[in-house]
Amino acid sequence: MADRPAPPRLLTIAGSDSGGGAGIQADLKTFAAHGAYGMSVLTAVTAQNTRGVTAVHEVPPEMVEAQIDAVLEDLGADAVKIGMLSSAPIVRAVARSLARWLRDGGPPVVLDPVMVAKSGAPLLADDAIEALLEDLLPLAALVTPNLPEATRLTGFPVDTEEERETAARALAARGPAVLLKGGHGEGAEVVDLLLDPAGPEPLRRFRNPRLATRATHGTGCTLSSAIAVRLARGEPLAAAVEGAIAYLRGAMAAAYPLGGGHGPVDHLYRLPPEGA
Repeated sequence: MADRPAPPRLLTIAGSDSGGGAGIQADLKTFAAHGAYGMSVLTAVTAQNTRGVTAVHEVPPEMVEAQIDAVLEDLGADAVKIGMLSSAPIVRAVARSLARWLRDGGPPVVLDPVMVAKSGAPLLADDAIEALLEDLLPLAALVTPNLPEATRLTGFPVDTEEERETAARALAARGPAVLLKGGHGEGAEVVDLLLDPAGPEPLRRFRNPRLATRATHGTGCTLSSAIAVRLARGEPLAAAVEGAIAYLRGAMAAAYPLGGGHGPVDHLYRLPPEGA
């Protein structure tokens, strides 16, 4: 309908998860759940399910770059979410292409530095870390590492809240705000730390009870995508993070127990089924 407001345009640059719980599939479901129009750039095809990753096939860097150019030169984007990049050449291809489109300012970029699958399979080569730090972090509005990723990116321990703040500040020094996710921590409470030096409240912690569920596959992808949607709508960063955490917790709590391993969340839990 002509009088309907245009939906936010969200671009995800990530790998494909054949099990549908993470990667491109999780991102597009999250976009749809928020009423956004989702577009995708594939960086890798993975053969995986809730139990693990059995194979990875990288998309050639020039094809990754061509996909980004094709989307942004025609459809445009109100926010960009970046997930699995796999290799240094792909990291550089993404950075090179986005730098062209963002050279005069542009949509916010949310970078989820996917390094390891929930099952433990590696998803980012060791030699890609420096490219991620040098080429992509300066382009991002927000980077969303979990605790192991923060240690791998900075070399710092993250066992205490003070250590986590130090690691977050090291990443923020490269340009972006930092959401250091606490899901890999211990205890009955999950503490997510948001460091936004340019915000009205530079350091904020979001504390929530840990959910007793095995529906944890794709939670990082889902959270970063939900933040990106909210930023595309113009929400302040802290509000976007808080709303995205609430959405993810609802999706985890509503998840149906699929598969025999780390199950997927229910991205569309807030939508009634067709015909209901």
